Amino acid sequence: MSNDQPTPGQPPEDDDPFLKKPQEPSPPSEGQPYGSAPPPPPPPNDPYGGRGFGAPDPLAGMPPLAEPGKRILARLIDFLIISIPLYLISLPWGGAVDVNGDGGDGFGDAVANGYGGSQLLWSLIGLVVYVAYDTYFTHKDGRTVGKRLLKLRVAMLNDGRVPDTGAALMRAVVLWAPALLCCPCLWWLINIVLMFTDKPYRQGLQDKAAKTVVVAAR
Repeated sequence: MSNDQPTPGQPPEDDDPFLKKPQEPSPPSEGQPYGSAPPPPPPPNDPYGGRGFGAPDPLAGMPPLAEPGKRILARLIDFLIISIPLYLISLPWGGAVDVNGDGGDGFGDAVANGYGGSQLLWSLIGLVVYVAYDTYFTHKDGRTVGKRLLKLRVAMLNDGRVPDTGAALMRAVVLWAPALLCCPCLWWLINIVLMFTDKPYRQGLQDKAAKTVVVAAR
């Protein structure tokens, strides 16, 4: 059985080309020799885990944050890669989307309004496919097809590594479940606004839930 974490007591394999580079020790100031005691840990009620004012930036040594416009385009590419084949496959069973105008306009409406048994089924199938797609590629190397084309990558905020299975799944569920089952327009609007306005890491709600960040890849 695979294990996302390195064996305790052994250093992790440096197989991630985007891993945050270690910082060189700074020269000691006058009266402070090398090897002095590290700063004390943050207090337990510190919501930033010690990354408050004057603390080291966890992105130091990592690639720059991804541009919001590229993130939106990458997400659109991923959406089309999944939704077009899924819709075509569903056509013999009435289609995954209500084309007759009598019940709604997408996956979310099929679940919310309960119309069309086949459309409800395809709504659930669509949710599984979207979550599986995002989880697999995010855990594989941090890059879905859209992110690979736009040279972007998902990384863990604390150390820059590729997200493990738990973080990748959490990110995918938070991203797609509300968008497909509840309130797609509002959900995408919130995430797009956060990409432009969230400080300092431009995290969408899925990034905040999984403690990830999207950076530029080489």
